[in-house]
Amino acid sequence: MRRATRLSILAAAVTTMLVAPPALASDVEDEAVGSVTGAVRVEPAAAEDLAVTAAERVAAMTTAQKAATVVMGHIPTADPQQLRAYMEDSAVGGFILMGSNVPGSESALRDVTAALTIDPALPPLLAIDQEGGDVSRLPWDGFPSSVTLKYEDPGASELAFAGRGALVQRAGIGVNFGIVADVTDDSGMFIYRRALGTTPDGGAERVGAAVLGEGAEALSTLKHFPGHGAAPGDSHRGIPQTGMSEAEWRASDAVPFQAGIDAGAPLLMFGHLEYTAVDAAPASLSSTWHDIARDLGFRGIAITDDLGMLQASGIGAYSDPVANAVAAIAAGNDMVLAVLFSDSSTAGRMADGIAAAVESGALPSERLDEAATRVVELRLLLAAQGRGLMPCGDCAAAG
Repeated sequence: MRRATRLSILAAAVTTMLVAPPALASDVEDEAVGSVTGAVRVEPAAAEDLAVTAAERVAAMTTAQKAATVVMGHIPTADPQQLRAYMEDSAVGGFILMGSNVPGSESALRDVTAALTIDPALPPLLAIDQEGGDVSRLPWDGFPSSVTLKYEDPGASELAFAGRGALVQRAGIGVNFGIVADVTDDSGMFIYRRALGTTPDGGAERVGAAVLGEGAEALSTLKHFPGHGAAPGDSHRGIPQTGMSEAEWRASDAVPFQAGIDAGAPLLMFGHLEYTAVDAAPASLSSTWHDIARDLGFRGIAITDDLGMLQASGIGAYSDPVANAVAAIAAGNDMVLAVLFSDSSTAGRMADGIAAAVESGALPSERLDEAATRVVELRLLLAAQGRGLMPCGDCAAAG
């Protein structure tokens, strides 16, 4: 797919961008803003200053503010006023849009995402599960999905996710939880239709292509690390397990994730999966698996799958959402995600629990600083690149 002309208001920002892998390039199609009259103009930091700026911002935060920054919350409404109040009250660093947050038109969705963005100079990480096909929050997404892409040339995945990323971006959403790097050839597994490959090499080709295609418009997320394909079962209802060794994993299920990392995916979602030969804990709560991800070269944001799924497993050890959030940050996640069983107070309680753990010494302050800095840096990058452009009224009249 050809790279379209940059919006004139972003040209200068993009040329001074943070030096980043291909998935963070910012070519925005002129038509991507649709009927929106304009976009907030944000003066970006110079490329080399983004990391420094993020560290300075985090250093100036209280422990409570840092803790809120590493939480991605959710409430089930498309009412802009309620959503804005939620973001103002919780001060969380991100929000995941589910079906309940998506109104019937793209323009109405832009009102939703604008309401969620309190400060355009430091926008939250707004995310959505827009895989296409079986998992599709945007009903106007008609691009091919993994249901057919797994059988087509990798170029088809690049094209499909280039289009899908543009839809996500023009809705005002910066992050897509859309690239399923799990691999399986078992049509009986729940992840089969959602996976981009039936073999490690086939999955790797399509995952890498999808990241490259989507990266011009949306920040790609690889999921569900270290891979559902080896662990039978649905993590929405339990904790799937496998006895696969790390060496076996590196030669098989790791391959698509490595391809996505090499292609520049800036987020990696950790699944609630137990590879018992590697660690008895679910990967989402395992420091071992986070170390392995960094060993693969991943330098972006590690985020949990929905922590409510741990509660849904019925396992007593995972019944407390706050304890799960603290354990997830301690394990190496930079952001925790809460949807199932959550309400308007859940994200705040998670943040309070994380802050309390730091203040008691149970969670090293350096770990929270590291996580918060990664999140703030990506939020600054969103602002600098103009991703998820927010409506601002008659910007043209403002010059």
